[in-house]
Amino acid sequence: MKSRGRHRRQKRGRALRAFLAGTALALTAAATMISASQATVSEDPGGLKALDTAGTSGFPLQEHLVPRAALDRLASAMGRPVGVRSVLADTDRSLRTPADCTTADRSALPVEPAATRAYCWDAADTRGWRAGAVTTSGDADDDGHWGDDRVILSGWSRDTGRTGRPGLARVAFVNADDPDHLTYTWALLAVPTDGGRNYTGLASTVSGLVWYQDKLLVTTAEGLYVYDLRRVQRASVDSDRVGRVRGGWSAYGARYVLPAVGSYALGRGTPRPAAVSLDRSTAPDSLVASEAVPANSDRHTRLWRYRFSSNPARAGLLATDAEGRALASEAYETKTTGVVGVLSYGSDWYLDRPSDSRDGRGTLWRQDRQEGKATECGSDDSHHCWGGQAGSLSFWEETGEVWSQSGRMLYALPLSSIDRSLAE
Repeated sequence: MKSRGRHRRQKRGRALRAFLAGTALALTAAATMISASQATVSEDPGGLKALDTAGTSGFPLQEHLVPRAALDRLASAMGRPVGVRSVLADTDRSLRTPADCTTADRSALPVEPAATRAYCWDAADTRGWRAGAVTTSGDADDDGHWGDDRVILSGWSRDTGRTGRPGLARVAFVNADDPDHLTYTWALLAVPTDGGRNYTGLASTVSGLVWYQDKLLVTTAEGLYVYDLRRVQRASVDSDRVGRVRGGWSAYGARYVLPAVGSYALGRGTPRPAAVSLDRSTAPDSLVASEAVPANSDRHTRLWRYRFSSNPARAGLLATDAEGRALASEAYETKTTGVVGVLSYGSDWYLDRPSDSRDGRGTLWRQDRQEGKATECGSDDSHHCWGGQAGSLSFWEETGEVWSQSGRMLYALPLSSIDRSLAE
């Protein structure tokens, strides 16, 4: 996949930023109608504490790649894989703009700073599913596009209602070329079985997504699964089954299937990542992760990063040693718990956590090695200004936007607006 010329990128970027400027006022006005007041002020976590990666054994991830023969066998049986462009041309659903979203949905948006773009998912289309992570073509390619298109990938998990029993996982491919009209379709996340003769659904909660080059990395309880965006398969049967069925292949109602091409298993002592994101401010680009620590825990949360491979033959995969292990290049500890979204850029780390109550608001902290700061809002200078159902964070460097999800709301706001709010 080759990027377009820089001159064209700049023109498209200016057009989009002009659109954002026109919509920011309307969304800010909508957000200020929502009460931001909270009774409890979050305790200041202070600065980050650097950890010795040698002392943590490097938080190893063991790479396991699905044999090429198995992937080719599945593709031969299901039909030639399609690319992202073909999926975007086949979108069959639309996201709604804020005016068409319910008051309850809009109440999930941040108050300070306010979103400059927001959309909501159809309740009927997402009933029984829980919103998870977001990544974009801004992660995939530094020009912000995948080919000619702007794309958002939104991860969702099937809610079984049973603790410790996750259901299926799926990803919405969102065509974001027209900011006024975002369309999407679903792809089921799957795992090849029987040497590529069949597949099963990925049974995991999706709390983190990173689309880097042609690979999509997805958090699971066991580590990370890897998907190849060049190996999207069409489902040929519309049913609530998964895998090979009479008459073809089914993906629980989704039009497409993404079969895993590999995984990264947690090594001894490696924390389970609650959230991941891409950091383009490092060289090479890196994957950052935050640990899953309950909000009421006395234990601190660990943050760490892995380098991506610079080998063209391993595009989108993590850098590994001779034993196939990815090792952390940097690690920190923070007093912030309950983290569900992590973002690193330069020397700053941004951590968001959901509300402690059903109807409350979450918090967004920016930390470095010296201090921690959070936005304030309301008459009591509360730090509870973020979305109540806070989710993952993804920085679209080309546009300067941070994307996230809260409940059924998908939204974006400039990273500069976050920093300005923290400077006040």
